[in-house]
Amino acid sequence: MKDIKRTSVSGCVGIFPALLSPHRVYLSPTGKVVYTLKTPYRDGTTQVAFEPVDFIARLAALAPKPRVNLTRYHGVLAPNHRWRGEVTPAKRGKDVKRISNDEVRSTVEHHAAMTWVQRLKQVFNIDIEVCSRCGGSLKVIARLEGQDVLDRI
Repeated sequence: MKDIKRTSVSGCVGIFPALLSPHRVYLSPTGKVVYTLKTPYRDGTTQVAFEPVDFIARLAALAPKPRVNLTRYHGVLAPNHRWRGEVTPAKRGKDVKRISNDEVRSTVEHHAAMTWVQRLKQVFNIDIEVCSRCGGSLKVIARLEGQDVLDRI
């Protein structure tokens, strides 16, 4: 049983490497997770003991949620500020005038409007518009999703 607890605690250290140092966490003989503080509390406390489940819960609370921006912008760089389009390189903001399709787009605006085919080519160097056998050009006419659709074809 001690090996299971020791493994789970060391696994937590591996999952949350930026949140705590593995040198400051250990499993006590009583089965509690002991965390040695980097700087002592005002009352002189240098270590804190938790039940393993409580320790994991506290670590999980510190971990950021997935797909959430950790950087918050305030002032002129805030998303809805009326001057944001004037001070950011992408010229995106609340009151920025959108150009029509007939006008020529700058490279920054063109980059924001790339298709998924263009993004595949730029990021992964996968060009699905060129035939792998003959080198001729291909055109994507549909994207099929779902096993039932593929089974019918």
